Amino acid sequence: MGHLGMHRRLQSRRDPIRVVITGMGAMGKGLLYQSTVTPGFRCVGVCDLKVDVARKCVEEFGLPARVVDNLSEAHDAARAGCVPVCEDGMLLAEMETADALIESTSCIEAAGRFALAALEHGKHLVLMNAEIDLIFGPYLMSRAHELGLTYTSCDGDQHGVIKRLMEDMRLWGFAPVMGGNMKGFLDRYSNPTKIIPEADKRNLDYRMCTAYTDGTKLNIEMSLLANAMNMRTAVPGMYGPRAGQVRDVLGLFDFPTLWQDRVPVVDYILGASPDGGVYAVGYCEHPYQKSLLKYYKMGDGPFYVFYRPYHLCHVEAMETVAEAVLDGVSLLEPAAGFRTNVFAYAKKPLHAGEMLDGLGGYACYGLVENCPDQGRPAGLPVCLAEHVRLKRDIEADRPIMLSDIEYDPNRFDFDLYERSLTCSAALIEASA
Repeated sequence: MGHLGMHRRLQSRRDPIRVVITGMGAMGKGLLYQSTVTPGFRCVGVCDLKVDVARKCVEEFGLPARVVDNLSEAHDAARAGCVPVCEDGMLLAEMETADALIESTSCIEAAGRFALAALEHGKHLVLMNAEIDLIFGPYLMSRAHELGLTYTSCDGDQHGVIKRLMEDMRLWGFAPVMGGNMKGFLDRYSNPTKIIPEADKRNLDYRMCTAYTDGTKLNIEMSLLANAMNMRTAVPGMYGPRAGQVRDVLGLFDFPTLWQDRVPVVDYILGASPDGGVYAVGYCEHPYQKSLLKYYKMGDGPFYVFYRPYHLCHVEAMETVAEAVLDGVSLLEPAAGFRTNVFAYAKKPLHAGEMLDGLGGYACYGLVENCPDQGRPAGLPVCLAEHVRLKRDIEADRPIMLSDIEYDPNRFDFDLYERSLTCSAALIEASA
């Protein structure tokens, strides 16, 4: 349909698309703002553990806010034209007055509960929480399909933007070879103490900023792309060569070797301009097309780089929500199952009895790896590497295996991961 067609549809709607947003951090606040400036949208509820912060966010954008403690109060507030503000995302998931829930917290176990409850209460699910999108995605997607609902990652984050770029490339007749991210700086050993000056400059949570800096977030985003488009990583953690600018890509990877089995890969470049962009590499060997592409300054081929110089996070999000609610269209979902996952590696020497502290912490970083087509992966997914205790010492930069930790398999996040593994296996078997 395109942006113009969707804009017209939203402008002409009599009834707005009603969204609830969990989490009023940097991303959630941006999504709330965007719901006030995108035609055809209305936010009918927000939540955050810091209720007063959430209330101030709502009022900052000129909306009447009312703090609520239960479902009845939330519905009363919404009917009165106020935005209900609460602490518990489960309340938003159960609201009858919402069409879609946008999950933008930085938590995993609680967010998984919110997401599942939203589906069970008839809401489309849009994820700005890449962590639960990855670790619970196959199950949540399967449940959404069973209920006739839409499950989707959100546009604006790199994996969503790369997906649109690659879909354009395929529409133009190019075979996808690589989906690529562009990262400005990488320090695998960053932690919430080291990151304080940089995080303060950007007004970011210390753990979130650490997960950006140590590459875990990047790996999660690229794993999401791989699982949506049946892609692989050439090596654990990807290559990530340093580059001056994005067109250097063609000289930095051995594309004939990478492409010899015709399976596209995910990767990234480090330090290149345009900062904040994304890229994709496509293949075309037809002499006619190659001659025209050379005239268009795209190079000699048969590999071609396409790029977008920006990704705008919340600014681009609402089209995805509209497509999900109005058309049942998912921008990106793990349709190929767990082709990849992001597994935990020790940031420093770790010792038996030590408790792991999850993403953006002091103990581990995450690297994307290919998963076996049959059986379960042996590694500990980084999205589950919190509040679990080590059985043995782990050297720095060594992988942490599930067999290395003590954990309760009945814990909600581990149980939902098991269900996702089962759904993934079914997806892979169906595609064989």
